[in-house]
Amino acid sequence: MKVVFMGTSAFAVPTLQRIIDSSHQIMAVISQPDRPSGRGGKLTPSPIKELALKYSLRVFQPDRIKEPSAIQQVQAMEADLIVVVSYGQIIPASILYYPRYGSINVHASLLPYYRGAAPIQRAIMAGEKETGITIMYMDEGLDTGDIIVQTKTAIGPNMEHGELEPLLAEQGANLLLDTMAMLEKCQVKRTPQDHARATYAQRLMREDEVVDWSQPAVNIHNQLRALSPLPGGYTVVDGVKVKLFNTRAIEGMSGRLAGEIERADSQGLWVQTGQGILEIGELQKAGKRRMPVSEYLKGNSMKTGDLLV
Repeated sequence: MKVVFMGTSAFAVPTLQRIIDSSHQIMAVISQPDRPSGRGGKLTPSPIKELALKYSLRVFQPDRIKEPSAIQQVQAMEADLIVVVSYGQIIPASILYYPRYGSINVHASLLPYYRGAAPIQRAIMAGEKETGITIMYMDEGLDTGDIIVQTKTAIGPNMEHGELEPLLAEQGANLLLDTMAMLEKCQVKRTPQDHARATYAQRLMREDEVVDWSQPAVNIHNQLRALSPLPGGYTVVDGVKVKLFNTRAIEGMSGRLAGEIERADSQGLWVQTGQGILEIGELQKAGKRRMPVSEYLKGNSMKTGDLLV
């Protein structure tokens, strides 16, 4: 099968690798333009572009995929199928519908739940116990196309985004190859989504990173593990941002104010919340490396009764 692959982020890498390793022919890889990165603002290629160049694949990086010139170039690739994984732009119908088998997408949720840009993080934030992968036909809506196949994955109570995303990426890659085999054999069944049940996973915003100590401990725990390892959720200590990692929610109240430190010693850091106590295992001061609480306290003052904001 002749394939055009559209993807950008690291989540898409296992899927592209599986297609490269298969008998399918990749006509081109389409990815977002190189973006400034790091303190020097050096232009950096996407993980997908890097993988494509490693295998000397044709790479196309239009600023806007909806531009007529971009559409013409994609249509000239004469693909049997377009595979889209975490690409990052809305793709026009004139591209989606031209291949023989259409265009299919690997999405990291059990659609119609968590449509949108941040399905993994938002599912963890919401305290979901289960998520998964959906392979769907693409249409002009936002993750609204007919479902081809789904697979479920448990989310452990302490599982972080950094653990769950690569797991889902590998599952999505395997499921995509199975789907392509079904397409070639004309064995695919389309299941329309129940749009009335749809929920949306809004793109992460700066305000999502800020800890609100008036919230229950379990909510803060879910927020922090959804943001780990990057971008990380933070509180402010003596006017300095400090990111919090490796947390646990503990039931019970200490009688202290929300945000007040209950305990700070070599055994751990406990902070009172609006409901319950948050145990924190690792800290990262702005501009410094991430470290265990016991090590952090050797060079930074945090004590019982201090108030975090």
